[in-house]
Amino acid sequence: MKAYVESMYRLRGLIVKETYQIVRDPSSILVAFFLPLLLLFLTGYAISLDANTIKTGVVMETQNTDSRRLFDSFEHSTYFDVSASDHRNHLEDQVVASKLRGMIIIPSYFDKDNRGQQVFSPIQVVTDGSEPNTATILQNYTRGAWANWQVQSELLKGRDLHVPINVEHRVWYNAELRSQDSIIPGSLALILTLVGSLLTALVVAREWERGTMEALMTTPISIFELIAGKLIPYFILGFGTLILCVSVAVFIYDVPFRGSVWLMLLVGSLYLFAALNLGLLISTLARNQFIAAQASIFTAFLPAFLLSGFIFELSSMPLPLQLISYVFTARYLVSAMQTIFLTGDIYPVILGDCLGIVTICAILIFFVARNTRKRLD
Repeated sequence: MKAYVESMYRLRGLIVKETYQIVRDPSSILVAFFLPLLLLFLTGYAISLDANTIKTGVVMETQNTDSRRLFDSFEHSTYFDVSASDHRNHLEDQVVASKLRGMIIIPSYFDKDNRGQQVFSPIQVVTDGSEPNTATILQNYTRGAWANWQVQSELLKGRDLHVPINVEHRVWYNAELRSQDSIIPGSLALILTLVGSLLTALVVAREWERGTMEALMTTPISIFELIAGKLIPYFILGFGTLILCVSVAVFIYDVPFRGSVWLMLLVGSLYLFAALNLGLLISTLARNQFIAAQASIFTAFLPAFLLSGFIFELSSMPLPLQLISYVFTARYLVSAMQTIFLTGDIYPVILGDCLGIVTICAILIFFVARNTRKRLD
């Protein structure tokens, strides 16, 4: 009992010491609060998968009521930024120079066939394939605008357009198809990974550089007390980062939050604990701040950005990369946060993600305890 009480006293003293160090060191505050806000700003406004007001040229090879009405449907659409011409050669150079993402060509025989009967010929869409995603979106937007115009044209003439199959679209969880609603919850994994690993990696490496770690090693603290004393203060600081980021996502970016706050805090806490242990492991191997920072970027930030499903769909990656992604906790947090924010408390998904985070965290704790020694070699 006496040994337990003495251990708690030593642990409390180490936590107080680390807290004073956080207060006196502005870099920890910058990493915990300024860096997350900067990353949220960049991911919220700079990263967008939405393609609105696509710069498009419309070639009108014929001038009549129907072709003009079709042109107006493109010009008044919020999805197109239209430049008009009466000949395709006038717009081809702009497509080549990437000033336009494509051309929509209304042919000269648009509303007449060879027998003089009124029939609408297909329009042609030429897109810039150097941006495949934008080219595909432009084709889909054009197809939708063309279909809507056909329906409206028939209604104006008092006729119904009979379509063999009528497709009704329903989008669940993100009806407006806003990429921000998916990107910002996923960016929490990116932010907590970078913040958590940097907080412990840089701070402990700095202590090795300044020589304060040697003084700490001469005290009677145990390895458990040393690890806990380093993790607890920075866990509280990182928890404040999590609350700040979620608040900004909900109240500033207006991202829907349909799940439980307590479940979100639980998942975020588990992940933050794993990220802090990763930073602590880096600091035990690299006792230099520059090396620790580089190691944090390569082992934490880049995998979280590339192999978590934050931007790139994991199912579209080669199978070896999909298998490698299971090693990184960011994969599980992105899935859990997007589920909690957009869908709700889907426990089979969230509990599976929590299990993955806890498993990797346990492995990190094992290696941290194994590599942390009370000696200077």
